[in-house]
Amino acid sequence: MNPGQGGFSLPEMLLALALSLVLVLGVAQVFGVAKRTYLSQSAAAHLQEDGRFVLSKMLQEIRMSGLFGCLRSITDASLDRSFSRYAATPVHWDAAQQQLTLISADVGEQGGAPTWSLVSDCRQQALVYSGAHSGGAGQQVWGLRRLFYRFKDRQLLHGSGLGRQQAVLLDGVEAFELSFGLADSPSASTVSSYSRNPSDPARIRSVHLRLTLADPEARVQPQYFTLVAALRNRLP
Repeated sequence: MNPGQGGFSLPEMLLALALSLVLVLGVAQVFGVAKRTYLSQSAAAHLQEDGRFVLSKMLQEIRMSGLFGCLRSITDASLDRSFSRYAATPVHWDAAQQQLTLISADVGEQGGAPTWSLVSDCRQQALVYSGAHSGGAGQQVWGLRRLFYRFKDRQLLHGSGLGRQQAVLLDGVEAFELSFGLADSPSASTVSSYSRNPSDPARIRSVHLRLTLADPEARVQPQYFTLVAALRNRLP
């Protein structure tokens, strides 16, 4: 290079390229960390949203289990007397099938077709019909629904009605663990013991649930959710 000409020498250019490469790699690493953080936070938020949705839904349904109107004496006018077969055990746990069955009252008037309709004047008469049914003057109507929650193949399945058809409610379920607060007898109301596999569903007074959800891409640690719900229609 002539002394009168400006520019960079080869060592200077190599040094500049090396510094530029280090700078680019640093920026890329920062963006990579930021992206992984964003994805992990999004995955955690998604799991929390799913967990809160399922627990809030089950909490309401468990609390409303066993709500059969305002009279204790009920006439079963349902098809094949289906209501009488299931009403005695509004909460039932099948450990072999990993399935929780509830007989729960609908809240409000936004639900779908009920399994049964309870029609009562709250003074002398209460009748249960299959499906939806309207009441007359001075009568109240409660929609009753038979619900299923089953844990199978890392999925939480959900169904309703008298059939066995169930759809996937939630994916990525690592564990669906239940225990039950039990009274000493079907007529008692105070919880005296706890069991994971109650032999007499009529003694169940509360449900303790632990739900474990995992991200399918393992971007975040498994999330644990717990629920304790009392069957308020069986408590004083």
